[in-house]
Amino acid sequence: MKPLAIPVIGKYSSALTLMRIPFSVYLMPVYWFALSVVDGYTLWRAAAVFLILHILVYPASNGYNSYHDRDESSIGGLRRPPKVTQELFHLVLLFDVLALLLSFMLSPLFALMVGLYLLVSKAYSDRDIRLKKYPVISTLVVTVFQGAFTFVMVQVGADLDLELIWQSPNIWFALVSTLFLCGSYPLTQIYQHQEDSERGDKTLSLLLGIRGTFVFAGIALGLGAALLVGLYLAQGQLISILVFLLCTAPITFFFLSWVRKSWQNSKEVNFENTMRMNKISSLCISFAFFLILLLRSMYSG
Repeated sequence: MKPLAIPVIGKYSSALTLMRIPFSVYLMPVYWFALSVVDGYTLWRAAAVFLILHILVYPASNGYNSYHDRDESSIGGLRRPPKVTQELFHLVLLFDVLALLLSFMLSPLFALMVGLYLLVSKAYSDRDIRLKKYPVISTLVVTVFQGAFTFVMVQVGADLDLELIWQSPNIWFALVSTLFLCGSYPLTQIYQHQEDSERGDKTLSLLLGIRGTFVFAGIALGLGAALLVGLYLAQGQLISILVFLLCTAPITFFFLSWVRKSWQNSKEVNFENTMRMNKISSLCISFAFFLILLLRSMYSG
């Protein structure tokens, strides 16, 4: 039994690496944003939603994507991904089932939304459906489902009143999350043009080209930030504006610096700089919304 057990454990360990659980930290901004603009949610439910999304749902999506892509070069969160095996598919199914069961314990509606998210994420990667091949459709799917849809899903899972969720300005805040995703999503593809071309995936970044990707990202991120500042102004949340602008200043600095270097030297468009941009933007935005959430709870308390 022992000689057989060790290889099996090793295969599941490699498969778990491809689930990229630590990479979920870069998907946190929408979660903190969704909670930072509202009151009345249930704290323990909000914590459960965080665990379900970041420990189960996102890794399941990552794993399914890796199962079908079978990348040999660097991917988000992994410089050298291990070889894909059938054990990866087993883990994806396990994570899917656990996510749905735990979600249903919170709320049937939340479970329904989680199930829809998982299905759409699989349609994005699946070799037969492969939404990833279509630049406009894939961009709409990713930005809506990882943005506004997840924003609402977090609030539903945290037991926020449905009437409040669909009211203004909450629905406009949801749109902001989609604009931010619209800006960051093509940047994650910018270093993979050759591999995506060889696989037949015409991504938005490939369609736009390197310079076009930077311009598109800058416009989308700028529109998202402008709308957010406008919404905060309309609500008289001047402190929120200050916190957001201060916390996101490093993102603006790195982005503009990266653009300048990349236009002078195309080798700057690489895995390292892409991951650096991803880390800086995700952590800074998460910190901004987490701080706004803390300030809001202090003032409301």
